[in-house]
Amino acid sequence: MGRFLALSHAIDRLNGGVSVIASWLVLFSCMISAGNAFSRYMFNASSNAWLEIQWQMFAGIFLLGAPYVFKMNEHVRVDLFYGSRNDRQKLWIDVFGLIFFYFPAVIFILYLAWPFAISSVYSGETSSNAGGLILWPVKMLLPIGFFLMVLQGVSEMIKRIAALRGEAPAGEIAAYEKPLQ
Repeated sequence: MGRFLALSHAIDRLNGGVSVIASWLVLFSCMISAGNAFSRYMFNASSNAWLEIQWQMFAGIFLLGAPYVFKMNEHVRVDLFYGSRNDRQKLWIDVFGLIFFYFPAVIFILYLAWPFAISSVYSGETSSNAGGLILWPVKMLLPIGFFLMVLQGVSEMIKRIAALRGEAPAGEIAAYEKPLQ
């Protein structure tokens, strides 16, 4: 189990590093939004590129930040059965959810996203808007983001199995994760 936990921690570090990029995209997006508003109102000058780069950055924020949010156990969870359970029962619910819901959904989206992104790269797809940007970089974020989500799911599965086996504390699945409540 030690090697699996080492893999889990490596995945956590990878997604933690990628989340820094997502954090910087938040700042850049805000700066671009403010700069665009300033130039539009002060100089009556704007470009569709400024608007498009904002939504492209939002895609990066979401797709690159989601695996870290999952790692930190800050994702949306339907708390129908979960909240009133003890730690061990929560671990079993998580394992069941990962196997039967999370992995099928995320892998299916990854399967669909790859050809979508690759066709955009091969065609050199650009926006149809005047002054628009190239689109393939943002479309490549789809398979990248969902691949990172698959990796984080593997990490979370390893941690939960280790906790069920008594090889990791059930209340602290990851080093920086809040304890399960």
